[in-house]
Amino acid sequence: MVAYCEISAFTGTPGAGNRAGVVLDAGGLSEGQMQALAAFLGVPETVFVTRWGDGTARVRYFTPTQEIDFCGHATVALGLRLAQEGRWAGEALVLETLVGRVPLRLAQDAAGECRVWMTQRAPQTRPVGREKRRELAAALGIDERMIHRGLPLACASTGLWSVFVPVIDRLVLDGMEPDLHELHRLSDALGVSSVYAYAPVGVGRFAARDFAPAVGIPEDPVTGSAGGALFALLAGEGALPLRAGRASGVVYQGHSLGTPGEVEVEVVMAGERVGEVRVGGRAVLEREGEWAPA
Repeated sequence: MVAYCEISAFTGTPGAGNRAGVVLDAGGLSEGQMQALAAFLGVPETVFVTRWGDGTARVRYFTPTQEIDFCGHATVALGLRLAQEGRWAGEALVLETLVGRVPLRLAQDAAGECRVWMTQRAPQTRPVGREKRRELAAALGIDERMIHRGLPLACASTGLWSVFVPVIDRLVLDGMEPDLHELHRLSDALGVSSVYAYAPVGVGRFAARDFAPAVGIPEDPVTGSAGGALFALLAGEGALPLRAGRASGVVYQGHSLGTPGEVEVEVVMAGERVGEVRVGGRAVLEREGEWAPA
């Protein structure tokens, strides 16, 4: 039997945020068995620890339909579970993933509440052609005039590629009725995993929705990897206020699905370019169980 748990990340409230499966002892599982367990759990992503080392852990991430290179909310969920199980007390820990090494940090606030922080890989960006802007707006079910002209529309990645589509306000965001088939086609054409729509709601604060039919997820509740890539994109474009070479803020996501969560992000600049992207948040245990491999 294989022990697993489900943890909601980027929230401290059970039933909110984004749920991830966590399997701490997956070294004896085949790729097919990991995929089968991810499909059995049916949560957006499941993370498997396949090997432990000195201050390192080798991990793999699966959606219910396929393996993906990286997942932010599952990484936060994993960090919490490791702390709960007494396997991690906040010492240096690096995850070895398909996108490279991801350092983790455990922080505790004055109220004793834990947050797991990850340092994401260096950001990459790609432009999006004008004709794709029109297609993206149509696929999201909005008029092209609802796209925010003062914020960047581009592809970006700190682990997984998304195309980021800014809209003028949260009302437009909440009212979207996307064509998932068309979003899947556009994701494939742009070489991205998801279409991430976002709207400003304050200084350094954004609301977002993330549609990922290309990887089997119609709408991801709360997306840590994309939240980091969004802030990296904004900071690189000079669209965030800086203080002592840093920009920080929050992405609010999941409200449209009834599972609100908060992704905390900090960007450290290295001169005119983005140096480090750090993403953090809370997490809460939902349930535990065992699964019998076929």
